[in-house]
Amino acid sequence: MGSSTFDGIALSLFVGRVQAVCDEMGVALRRSAFSPNIKDRLDYSCALFDARGELFGQAAHIPVHLGSMAYAMADVVKRFEWRADDLVVLNDPYLGGTHLPDVTVVAPVFVERCLIAFAACRAHHANIGSDEPGSMPISTALEQEGVVIAPMLAQRGGVLTEPARRVFDALAGRPHATDEALHADERLGDFFAQMSACRLGGRRVEALAAQMGVAEFGDAIDALNDYAERLAATAIATIPDGTYAFDDVMDDDGVGAIEPAIRVAVTIAGDRARVDLGRTDPQVGGNINCPRSVTAAAVLYVFRCLMPEQTPGVAGAFRRVEIVTVPGTLVDARYPAAVAAGNVETSMRIVDAILGALAQALSDRIPAASQGTMNNIAMGRHASDVRWDYYETIGGGAGASTLGNGASAIHSHMTNTLNTPVESLETHFPLRVRRYAVRRGSGGAGRFAGGDGIVREFEFLQPARVTVLTERRSRRPWGLHGGAEAAAGVNLLNGRALGGKAALDVTPGDVLTIETPGGGGWGVAT
Repeated sequence: MGSSTFDGIALSLFVGRVQAVCDEMGVALRRSAFSPNIKDRLDYSCALFDARGELFGQAAHIPVHLGSMAYAMADVVKRFEWRADDLVVLNDPYLGGTHLPDVTVVAPVFVERCLIAFAACRAHHANIGSDEPGSMPISTALEQEGVVIAPMLAQRGGVLTEPARRVFDALAGRPHATDEALHADERLGDFFAQMSACRLGGRRVEALAAQMGVAEFGDAIDALNDYAERLAATAIATIPDGTYAFDDVMDDDGVGAIEPAIRVAVTIAGDRARVDLGRTDPQVGGNINCPRSVTAAAVLYVFRCLMPEQTPGVAGAFRRVEIVTVPGTLVDARYPAAVAAGNVETSMRIVDAILGALAQALSDRIPAASQGTMNNIAMGRHASDVRWDYYETIGGGAGASTLGNGASAIHSHMTNTLNTPVESLETHFPLRVRRYAVRRGSGGAGRFAGGDGIVREFEFLQPARVTVLTERRSRRPWGLHGGAEAAAGVNLLNGRALGGKAALDVTPGDVLTIETPGGGGWGVAT
């Protein structure tokens, strides 16, 4: 860690200005996006990276987006000879993405012909070209999940490139569409909203760097990373030295693998941490496999939670954390393994496993397990006369801790989205929400009770295809220090139980009920 000439006030002002740029990018994206998934559920994230691709600013958006971008951006930026007004787009999970619906757009920032930074945003698209509505199928290969976009130039010099046009044509179902037709297509509107957000972020960073001077701007980023590293080192040093192991399991992969295990050993040595996931089970046939970038996001999220609140979420905060995985395992899958649910489900279990390990060292600081699933629902219809796609994650209960009862009906850990407002859902789609309530009594009992889950009940007004990708339907969220497990989640169609992962056709009048898990209890109930 180097020294810095920036005092605390100057550095704080710089952090605030960078944070404001990321926040403004998010507001611009939300207000210009077409889909409820982005404008209502807020399933997007915005961040800034230096010329090397290292994170130096982020909004308080979605951990699985931000952590994976922080891990993978350096490799992405090395692929191109960047020019002003370029834009790159990607979603390939094995080349910097997470799963195919999460599309990343990256814009370079130049000042005085010098590349100084990148503005990037990642957003979940409800339709990314899968045959299954919602582009979250119970898949066995990556290509079944939609259109795979390796990192490519979407615009060069502000002009749409031919490869990007072919991708957009395919997604829009309009061969050789005009620019006007592409911009008018609601399914592509979110792409252009992301592009606009990145352009805005780029302009704001350019203005900031021009005002400060390029050299001082770079010095500020270095000082910020050094400061974050010092805070991170201090936080890790508070954990007693030793190796702490914990195993947890997934319910299943949807195509036959039962309870594949995630095994972690966390070693603390002074102010450094080593997270070894090498004993995790091999990758499976279903889509709960994780690319390494998603695993890294889960690891970094946990350690970020242990750092002081004022710790900047920048690259320096993670220099003291080493991540070990073995290629071909559930947490470091090899192409072409399916990964649609790895990003949203397995990432949550990785967090549970690491917290379970750290609870042995920090018994008074680690909470019981939260719901451990994002409760993914994808639905819609692809027909000649009608086409719609809808995707949602549903909150649940948070684990209790020494601070008190866990929160109820909340998104936790790797997701930071909202449930779609009922008014928006019923306006945009042929659906009726019959029930939306707290699932009372689903949190684990204890000295402090775990939070309760949610009951969300959908009635279909038209025929549709539905995919459910959920976890914690057999293995319950665990409690700590004598606290009870939470209730497992339940999926029902017309009152009949579904599995945790299911794909089915529904008809008008059918009712899908999702009862999400609660959080585990903490301590023995008195």
